[in-house]
Amino acid sequence: MAKMIVDNAKVMSKGQITLPKEIREQLGIGTGDRVTLICEGDQVVMMNAAVYAMKMLQGGMQGEAVKTGLETEEDINALVSEVREEVECL
Repeated sequence: MAKMIVDNAKVMSKGQITLPKEIREQLGIGTGDRVTLICEGDQVVMMNAAVYAMKMLQGGMQGEAVKTGLETEEDINALVSEVREEVECL
C-alpha cells in the first residue's frame, strides 16, 4: 500500500498549483503527463490519468469474459490462438 502523503500547494492567479515532488513521484506523474480530478463534495481525488482510464476500462469489462464463455486461462489461450490463425490467413 502506498504511503499517505499530506502536503499543501498554493493556488496561483490562473488557478494553477505545483504538485509536490513526493506526490508526483508516488503517482508516477512526469512533465507533460495528464491527471484526472474527481470532485466529491468537499474532497478532490487526483489520479494519474492513464491509471484512471485503465481502472475505468477494467471496471467496465468486469464479468464480460465469463459472459462469452471465457472462464479459464486455457479458454483465453485458445481464443488468442484462433484469432491469430484467422489474422494469418488474411
